[in-house]
Amino acid sequence: MEANITLIKGDGIGPEIVNEAVKVLDKIASVYGHKFIYNEILMGGCSIDEYGIPLTDEAVKTAKAADAVLLGAVGGNTDTSPWYKLPPEKRPEAGLLKIRKELGLYANIRPAILFDELRHSCPLKESTGEKGFDFVIFRELTGGLYFWRKKHYSSRRKAKGSRYLGIYRE
Repeated sequence: MEANITLIKGDGIGPEIVNEAVKVLDKIASVYGHKFIYNEILMGGCSIDEYGIPLTDEAVKTAKAADAVLLGAVGGNTDTSPWYKLPPEKRPEAGLLKIRKELGLYANIRPAILFDELRHSCPLKESTGEKGFDFVIFRELTGGLYFWRKKHYSSRRKAKGSRYLGIYRE
């Protein structure tokens, strides 16, 4: 098998995660006779630093041409990073929303396991922590608040907030 894989290392711990995942893929390739061809693109804060936007159209084209996309992490510390002084559409997460929409990605799959070593820290009922859990959360990513129109406002009383306009059709 030969596969083109677009790597999006992203920000924070993302590059470390992707680098380790590539080592695993390379081992799989050597054991099973596969060939993986990697192309790296920038998304998130590193793209903002390089190009001034969280995801370029060229990066989207590269991702669309790939057989798979491997994503690390996007974003940084919202209190200290200069990326979060930018308008929302220019922040790192805007790149994540754009690529989800462009690639038609509709779910985030998150396994949740309670390891014995962490049972004492479980915020759930004690009986749940005693029994442990092992389940998977499927989270929808392409509708609802992610893509509703957002309007920021402030009142005469200096109250600030946001309103979201979303339309559902059956």
